[in-house]
Amino acid sequence: MTYTELFIFTLEIIGTIAFASSGAMLGIRKNMDIFGVNVLGITTAVGGGCIRDLLLGIHPPKMFQNFAYVGTAILTSCLLFALFYLKKELLESSFLEHYERVMSTLDAVGLGIFTVMGIRTALYLESSHINNLFLLVFVGVVTGIGGGMMRDIMSGNTPFVFIKHVYACAALIGAFLYIFLCRVIPDTAAMLISSLAVVAIRMLAAHYRWNLPRIQ
Repeated sequence: MTYTELFIFTLEIIGTIAFASSGAMLGIRKNMDIFGVNVLGITTAVGGGCIRDLLLGIHPPKMFQNFAYVGTAILTSCLLFALFYLKKELLESSFLEHYERVMSTLDAVGLGIFTVMGIRTALYLESSHINNLFLLVFVGVVTGIGGGMMRDIMSGNTPFVFIKHVYACAALIGAFLYIFLCRVIPDTAAMLISSLAVVAIRMLAAHYRWNLPRIQ
């Protein structure tokens, strides 16, 4: 495994842990059993990537080619379930005050990493569509938000992306930024800068309550 491959794999595992944690925490908050917590954790972690692979014609999707991603999501979900099962006091009001902040942070990290990874997968795919800007942006955003949308629908919530703090817009900005940067600077630097930009936008939006216009 080359340095670049190791760097990319490390980013993907960090994103998987972040998204699996947000899914598992929502399952715990919804009083699901350990199976439900794992389903939400796995779906959040690899759901967006699975949609991306189906759109790009990658068969079977990467989640089935390499068990490391699903295995990491299962391990993360089980560890969180065990923690809250043994420490139920963490679910009291004092913890719940910080619940949304934790969820936002985990979502921001996963969103930044997977948006960039989605575009990179399309760029390095042997396809005649690799220079299609709309395709690149679309698969990047879908990879970033797809798992979270599936998580929210399965748990009976309005998808986070539709109501909270310029969520999809952060992914869009990161997608365009990565597409531009990867052509002018080394790929690893472009990935890191673009991912951090998405995380920064999401955290600032959550802190300052930036939202898109809506009808009250």
